[in-house]
Amino acid sequence: MPLLGSLRTRLIAAFVLVAALSAVTATALAYHESRNFIVTRTQTALEQEFRQRVSGLAREFDVPPSRQTLKRFADDVSQAGLRDADVIVGYQGLTASSRPGADESRITPTMRAAVRTGDRLNVQRITKDGRPWLVLGTPVTFEESHRPSGLEAYAIVSLEDEERDVSDLLRTVRNGTIPIIILAAVLALLAARTVLRPVRNLGDATRRLAAGELGARAQPTGRDELADLAHTFNATAQALQTSVTDLREQEAMARRFAADVSHELRTPLTAMTIVSTVLDEEADQLPPDSATAMRTVSAETAKLARLVDDLIEISRFDAKAIHPNRNEIDVGDTIRATLTVRGWHDDVHTDLPDESVRALLDRRRLDVIVANLVGNALRHGAPPVTVTLRASDAEITIEVTDHGPGLDPEVIRHVFDRFYKADTARTRSEGSGLGMAIAQENARLHGGTIHADNRLEGGAVFTLRLPRHVEGTP
Repeated sequence: MPLLGSLRTRLIAAFVLVAALSAVTATALAYHESRNFIVTRTQTALEQEFRQRVSGLAREFDVPPSRQTLKRFADDVSQAGLRDADVIVGYQGLTASSRPGADESRITPTMRAAVRTGDRLNVQRITKDGRPWLVLGTPVTFEESHRPSGLEAYAIVSLEDEERDVSDLLRTVRNGTIPIIILAAVLALLAARTVLRPVRNLGDATRRLAAGELGARAQPTGRDELADLAHTFNATAQALQTSVTDLREQEAMARRFAADVSHELRTPLTAMTIVSTVLDEEADQLPPDSATAMRTVSAETAKLARLVDDLIEISRFDAKAIHPNRNEIDVGDTIRATLTVRGWHDDVHTDLPDESVRALLDRRRLDVIVANLVGNALRHGAPPVTVTLRASDAEITIEVTDHGPGLDPEVIRHVFDRFYKADTARTRSEGSGLGMAIAQENARLHGGTIHADNRLEGGAVFTLRLPRHVEGTP
């Protein structure tokens, strides 16, 4: 079975996948929103503090400044609650910083250009050497005229604390994803058990019904679509059980009727056969018309007797009242005896092994099988008719072939059906139509089969296969 072959597995996988996707999506959104909120909050506070501090100190600042004045200005700004920021102040090429050796490369050319040409506070987030930074830059203007003074002030603040807070939040959310997925799997198991229980019950009932247990029924639970399906299945199973029961009763009645009629006909037919045999022997002494009528009555009486015998035989098969009387026999001798007794020895070619082929079979029933196959070939095929015997350690194979027109595909499908006569495919249609069915039943009684087909070189071939031994015996 494929990895996701069962509905239960697919349902659980779908639950877990949806839960995982939901958790990942929620984590990503939480990370994005939290990061923006934390960084934006810090940035807003720093902007406000930086703007106010620069504006307040600029009132007391004289232009042009000296390096010491710039240094003092940078120190004063950095002490204004800017979280240990690096403050860099510049005036027409002269710069000073609150911390010796401050890295001015963190102030990008874009930021410098925006400060020198603008009149408002500029903000930029950068990553330098793998560390996040917030860069604030603003031009200093004269309070009275709001004209640029040429003084530039920059503050560089590390955002590592904010990134750490965001990472901790992300880790917390991610760690909470695992319990969510486990909970989803548990819920999926419960849901699968609840949803699939009616499906399993319906499947069990279907299998039992297919196995012949016509009383199998599903147990509807609830009022959903699965319950409606179970009710529909039960109604269908009930209708099927009723139909099969009626058919079995009708079939049993038909079999009993055929068996009863056959047994009732046997006694008068026996008397008729005796009388017709006596009259047939005296037919030569009767007038021609009477002799012909007498021979016709005798022939038809014999056919009727064979039909009754076949019907009785079939009814015994249907009643499971036949058991093979197995003995170790010489199969080749049995075939020769079958042909000789019926006067077919000169009309049928045989291909039998020189050595004795012995098997544990019912001699009388093997005789019936061979007689029906050979008789069918003689009546409906064309000479020469050949009987071939082959044997292996496990089974014997008997082939009966003729050189007639062969079998139509439709005939092959029905040749072993009861009362089937291929009138359109054969030159004549004689007998009861039960001979091939009786031969097949006798073959099955021995655990064997008969197969009908056409030969490549023309003509029909019937192949009988029988086991040489009964299971458990040498």
